[in-house]
Amino acid sequence: MDFSSLLLLLLNTWISAYSMAALLALVLVYNLRMTKSSSSKTTSLKGKKIITRPPAVTGAWPVFGHLHLFGSGEHPHEMLSKLAEKYGPSFTMKFGKHTTLVVSDTRVVKECFTTNDTLFSNRPSTIAFDLMTYATDSIAFTPYSPYWRELRKISTLKLLSNNRLESIKQLRTSEVSVCFKELYDLTNKKNDNGAPVPIDLKRWFDEVSNNVIMRVIFGKQNFGSKIVLGEDQEAVHYKKIMDELSRLSSLTMLSDMVPLLGWLDYFKGDLRAMKRNGKELNSILQKWLEEHKSKKSSDARQDFMDVMLSISKDTQLYGHDQDTFIKATCLAMIMGGTNSTEVALTWILSLLMNNRCALHKAREEIDLLVGKDRQVEDSDVKNLTYMNAIIKETMRLYPLGFLLERDTKEDCEVSGFNIKGGTRLLINVWKLQRDPNVWTDPMEFKPERFLTENADIDVGGQHFELLPFGAGRRVCPGVSFALQFMHLVLARLIHGYDMETLNGEDVDLSVSSGGHVNIKSTPLELILAPRLHPELYDCET
Repeated sequence: MDFSSLLLLLLNTWISAYSMAALLALVLVYNLRMTKSSSSKTTSLKGKKIITRPPAVTGAWPVFGHLHLFGSGEHPHEMLSKLAEKYGPSFTMKFGKHTTLVVSDTRVVKECFTTNDTLFSNRPSTIAFDLMTYATDSIAFTPYSPYWRELRKISTLKLLSNNRLESIKQLRTSEVSVCFKELYDLTNKKNDNGAPVPIDLKRWFDEVSNNVIMRVIFGKQNFGSKIVLGEDQEAVHYKKIMDELSRLSSLTMLSDMVPLLGWLDYFKGDLRAMKRNGKELNSILQKWLEEHKSKKSSDARQDFMDVMLSISKDTQLYGHDQDTFIKATCLAMIMGGTNSTEVALTWILSLLMNNRCALHKAREEIDLLVGKDRQVEDSDVKNLTYMNAIIKETMRLYPLGFLLERDTKEDCEVSGFNIKGGTRLLINVWKLQRDPNVWTDPMEFKPERFLTENADIDVGGQHFELLPFGAGRRVCPGVSFALQFMHLVLARLIHGYDMETLNGEDVDLSVSSGGHVNIKSTPLELILAPRLHPELYDCET
């Protein structure tokens, strides 16, 4: 979600096509110069404090900085981890025009999000998000300000508070049940040889996520299921737009990194596609907003858009348009809740299929608590301690985003280094959460660690060695909602089905390149066999 500009191979996609134009621009405007030494720089003035700069990575190109390092095909978090081994846990790089402080040490991260939290409270946007997601009006990207604080208060107190989540529990459960009915039907399908048909759980998790998110935000029933079935043209069109938004927002644009060459973006057509996508998405959201304005909803059945309408007249918007404020907030909730939960559930189940002992232990815990005469309910989730440990361990190894990015508002000191205002902060969450100085056997999947030595560590952003949802003022406000949803879906799936991979092989755990979310690159196809009485799946026997 936070790392928006570096994940595609800029040099492969741009320099190869426009190398001559880029080279000409460089020759005309800049003189080639040697990159300064990478050692820490110290200035000692008599009677004044010594100012130290963090180590700087060598080999920066004029204008492009170190962007060429991302053209090797290596994942950015892995490449940055290797640089940390050479330059230390804090160092600077140049990503186009942006000087960036790269950090992978728990103590330094804690300092950034406690002592200097206000100074690191801005999240950089991109031209893609500006054109497609109301970035300047959204809680995700609008700068830290009284307006952002108002958005945060609304999100935490009106939309995602414990009381509000309790009031929509039945809506969430009903939408999950719809998808489980469909999943049960899929398990009965056979191929021409009479063998069970594999089910892509990655796609099914996407359906469940869309069902729940669209119900609680817009009141749309069975929306994800309608997308899969193709029986609702509006739903299908919406999904197409959102998929295109995800694709376009993952592209590296020269306008973001090297403004001097930003004019080249216009020739590729992506800017036109972003504008068109943003216009189409706005049209759909405006239509749903008008529908909500024309209806009256009881307090008990209010969705998020209803709540936004009811409170917007009494909200200080600091010059922001009311309709845009509502649409931007709802869209931020969609983007923060749909793709991320699908991705997390996919990684959790993938790791369990490759670690069958953990899967069997999770099922034993559920069977002991719930038995086999009923389904898992929301009230059971808090007692599934091993399930909670599995989710934590998966998010440690495969966080929703490997890199977390912020902007520095003004000059500050971090870990004894002087950091200039405007410097970007890039936290390598992947390396942070696999640090052998913090975690025993960090590369191994061991949920038990969260039942013993790491039992007190949670994912809410208060423990800086585990940051799957971020930290500080910009921590994801939907942590509780996401965890409740994931626990319920995962528990029902493990409780209700025996699962097997194709030919008994391990699940491929390769990560997709590009994008803002840590996505599994291949489908998750499994053979599922119901293990409970058919009546418990709430379908015809």
